[in-house]
Amino acid sequence: MPSYLPEIEDALPILRQASRVLVIGCSGSGKSTLAQILSGMFVLPYVSMDRDVFWLPGWTQRPRAEALWIVERAVAQPQWIMDGTSPGTLPLRLPRTDIVVWMRPHCLVSLYGVISRWLRFRGRTRPEMAENCPERMTHEFLSYIWNFEKTESPEIEQKLADYGGDVPVLILRSHAQTRSLLEKLRRH
Repeated sequence: MPSYLPEIEDALPILRQASRVLVIGCSGSGKSTLAQILSGMFVLPYVSMDRDVFWLPGWTQRPRAEALWIVERAVAQPQWIMDGTSPGTLPLRLPRTDIVVWMRPHCLVSLYGVISRWLRFRGRTRPEMAENCPERMTHEFLSYIWNFEKTESPEIEQKLADYGGDVPVLILRSHAQTRSLLEKLRRH
């Protein structure tokens, strides 16, 4: 069974001492933003699963074997903060993770995040993506976000149980909770 932390305060000492932090959640939930802030705060190298692992320029998907090899090399490093859910790679990442931060807001929050991002970067590539991958919006992508909790979360919970039972997991269900976490980390 995953080791869920009941309160943000329970995660503070773990995050302050962590060398390897995994930030997961639905697209648009704010995981890249949080991971980059924590990376700067704790001086941990930032790894974007989208930019560094899955996508090649021009929205070309990296071959699976190569992507897994990159993940293996990344998690073998002594320090990192990695954003990206990818349940299929959790068996590689969880055993090396000190703490998981799971961004788990309501799907409407994630939809708003994705639409806002699309409007902000429309026709351009955002920093967390591989080169020449301009922001895009499809019906399939929106449907994935709408159904994420039903279709993806059960598999994530199972992977956490199977491969990260002793890894503490902090669930953040709102941007207010994320702001609270960051404020508390900055205070101490």
